[in-house]
Amino acid sequence: MCHYCGCREIPLIKDFIREHEAATDLTGEIARLLEAGDLAAAGALLPPLAAELAAHWRGEEAGLFRVMRGDPEFAAYVEALEAEHRALAELLAGADLAAPADRAALLAAFGELHEHIAKEEDGLFPASLIALTAADWNASMAAWQAAHPGRRPTGAG
Repeated sequence: MCHYCGCREIPLIKDFIREHEAATDLTGEIARLLEAGDLAAAGALLPPLAAELAAHWRGEEAGLFRVMRGDPEFAAYVEALEAEHRALAELLAGADLAAPADRAALLAAFGELHEHIAKEEDGLFPASLIALTAADWNASMAAWQAAHPGRRPTGAG
């Protein structure tokens, strides 16, 4: 992970990274439970994972992604990230843990989620430092807040 550009000090980026960590913690626990054969416990964690990711994706897509997509240099990159969001959301919504193929697909998707997060944290987030205006940052934070009603953003006094 990138630690050189300073984007991790931006409150909005801190919130996105914290959400990434929460999602990967959940995927790690679900994977451990699946590998141990505890399908009921793993299944109980799928809704919290889906909810965490749904709020995270709403905040990203309506804010940071929307403004980054406005720059032709980043449009295709953002579209690919959004397609990955949709694919994982679809898998989470339809996964049947009793089906070995679905369990295998989930485990593979969890590995792909780590790659997806790296694309954001090592690619898009650092690029946002130079690409976004103050108005873009404000719009991005407003979108994050709308996606997380009642939650205080990092750095809020």
